[in-house]
Amino acid sequence: MTTPQHKPGIGFSARSTADDVLAGHDLTGRTALVTGGSSGIGLETSRALARAGAHLVVPARRADAARAALDGVPRAEVHPLDLTDLDSVRMFTERFLDTGRTLDVLINNAGVMACPETCVGPSGWEAHFALNHLGHFALTHRLRPAFATGGTRVVTLSSSGHFLSGIRWDDIHFRTGYDRWLAYAQSKTANALFALHLDTVGADQNIRAFAVHPGSILTPLQRHIPREEWRAQGWVADDGTPAAGFKTPEQGAATTVWAATSPQLDRRGGGRGGTYCQDCDLAEPATTDDLLRGGIKPWASDPDAAARLWELSSELTGLSAF
Repeated sequence: MTTPQHKPGIGFSARSTADDVLAGHDLTGRTALVTGGSSGIGLETSRALARAGAHLVVPARRADAARAALDGVPRAEVHPLDLTDLDSVRMFTERFLDTGRTLDVLINNAGVMACPETCVGPSGWEAHFALNHLGHFALTHRLRPAFATGGTRVVTLSSSGHFLSGIRWDDIHFRTGYDRWLAYAQSKTANALFALHLDTVGADQNIRAFAVHPGSILTPLQRHIPREEWRAQGWVADDGTPAAGFKTPEQGAATTVWAATSPQLDRRGGGRGGTYCQDCDLAEPATTDDLLRGGIKPWASDPDAAARLWELSSELTGLSAF
């Protein structure tokens, strides 16, 4: 069984930018938290939300570097957070909850791609799964008391990289052999399944959750990948410029802010929550293995798998209630 995925045709496109999507939106008085909001498409997401009037909270592992990157962005505050450390997640969320502020938008944007084999935490979790999924799972859980009573949007960055792997239920942490691309792919499938189940369990609290494929963009996310591999993968032309079909960071941020703010995605607007989005629209089921074309594979839109992953993530993080 899979969740319905169908393009309603919203009016934007793959070429739309975050500013295009937010034109006419006034986010004054609303608070948005953006992990990874000081680099790559996260930085463009932060800038666009700020231009629309939002107050920004940007947690970062390297807080000083994040403050420098966000210099000049109005109403942006930076706080230390390491998503691979559950104690750091707890301390950050406790500080935020102590302020008594309401959180209107949570964007789980931070991530790592194709990094060398790395184990984190006392249990030795695989780094992609720990940072891209489990850290955001714990962050979202712990921030729930701050969610707005009128509804909070939770947007989690996935990727067409999920094409390469479903959840490896028998070897989540790659104990029997590490593959950096499969590790990344599994975490991106997890991001999609997390959004799917969060929208279900958060219905009574008016939580609306979405997963987003931002498109193919060259950003610091690819820092672990040698430039010669960029060329071998066809990501860059001979002159080093991005290949055809790649987006700018401003275009890459567009689907994120669309999912975070569009009134067409309200619960009263047709029940589209939990879905996987790309190009400022709901994605269609993937009918090819072309990552540039995109879409969503069935293993990333299966409610049963989403519920199973939620249970596993609760066990691993010790956060069972929502």
